[in-house]
Amino acid sequence: MKIFCLVISISVLSAFAASAEQTPQSLADAELPSLLTIYKDFHTHPELSAHEERSSAIVAKELKAAGCEVTEHVGKYDKPGVTCFGVVGVMKNGAGPTVLVRSDLDALPVHEETGLPYASTVTTKNDEGKEVPVMHACGHDVHMSTLIGTARALGKLKDKWHGTIIFIGQPAEETVGGAKAMLKDGLYTRWPKPDYALALHDDAEFEAGKITLTEGYALANVDSVDVIVHGIGGHGAAPHKTKDPIVLSAEIINAWQTIASREKNPIDPAVITVGSIHGGTKHNIIPDEVKMQLTVRTYKKEVREKVLAAIARIAKDCATAFGLPPDKLPEVHVLQDEFSAATYNNPELTRRIAAALKTALGNDNVVQKDPSMGAEDFCEYSLPDHSIPALMFTVGAVDPAKVAESKKTGVSLPSLHSSKFAPVPEPTIRTGMIGMTTAVLELMKR
Repeated sequence: MKIFCLVISISVLSAFAASAEQTPQSLADAELPSLLTIYKDFHTHPELSAHEERSSAIVAKELKAAGCEVTEHVGKYDKPGVTCFGVVGVMKNGAGPTVLVRSDLDALPVHEETGLPYASTVTTKNDEGKEVPVMHACGHDVHMSTLIGTARALGKLKDKWHGTIIFIGQPAEETVGGAKAMLKDGLYTRWPKPDYALALHDDAEFEAGKITLTEGYALANVDSVDVIVHGIGGHGAAPHKTKDPIVLSAEIINAWQTIASREKNPIDPAVITVGSIHGGTKHNIIPDEVKMQLTVRTYKKEVREKVLAAIARIAKDCATAFGLPPDKLPEVHVLQDEFSAATYNNPELTRRIAAALKTALGNDNVVQKDPSMGAEDFCEYSLPDHSIPALMFTVGAVDPAKVAESKKTGVSLPSLHSSKFAPVPEPTIRTGMIGMTTAVLELMKR
């Protein structure tokens, strides 16, 4: 009997020791082969924004297997009858803080040119009915794989944390609608409102194995603006009998650039880019109108308002000076439903997580990064008043040798949204999983 008890005791102690030895690092190593298979599957089968049926189902299945209570089809779009493929997975472990961890699901209408053996060859019809190629050119396949790995790890580390984790599989990030759709469907009322919100994004500029963080404003407000410049068309051989909207558009575009250089404080960032301009049908015809599409990037609310007002004012003043009557002045439309607010990383939270990441990954692998004028709808989870502390950090996704070569030669690396962007999956997913698991443990540690 004494021998039997001794054997039982040794077995219990051995099991406890094995459990105690589990760390984010060891679990990432153990899960990586499976996660790579999942990643390649995601990469080969990308889905456009608001069409993430297959991807969301895989995320839901894996979150359930990790021990989450899962709800699918969370989200309400403004378009009636359109299914939202949002996923919410809840992992509970007693009383404690609530932490939201988010991944996006969607891909882009880009023809992949990476040459990878698991490259996407998918084509599909977009919402306008046009046949388009589809590619995970922004790394959301990395994000989903990392979310799954993080859920698995935290499910096995319950002796190290307490509280509730809300895992989010969010659709339609690229079209800036998914986060709002999930919040509209009661994300913060049907489930516990989080004390903190976390997300990661792969980084096309930094080496795999590194994590970068930005305190405060990290990504910009984004406004889409449609402008119609009217004119009085006619024969190209008789421009004096017309009011040429193409010439007027050129003057307006040049004048808009003085908003950034002369109308706002130089230390407040702003970008005004004309991404599309269309006017005319034939060499010798002066058209009646020109249509332009702008993207406008800012950080501060007051700067955004000032820049948008200046765009409309300058367009109309240029047209007036051009001799157009009041009923022919440009039409300027800010597309409110496509607005995405700036992503603000709570400084205190950022510093706290940075310290934990340095312990887990080493000081040299956690670096500060400059803000970007890119955009993300992750900002929605912190609410407009930033009352929920939020942090999005980035995970290097590039072969270190290629980063070194780019710095040496000055030749840019393929960027996010490029047809040639190809993350190095193994170290990127491993680092992302360690980073996110460490961040959650820091906020929920016993």
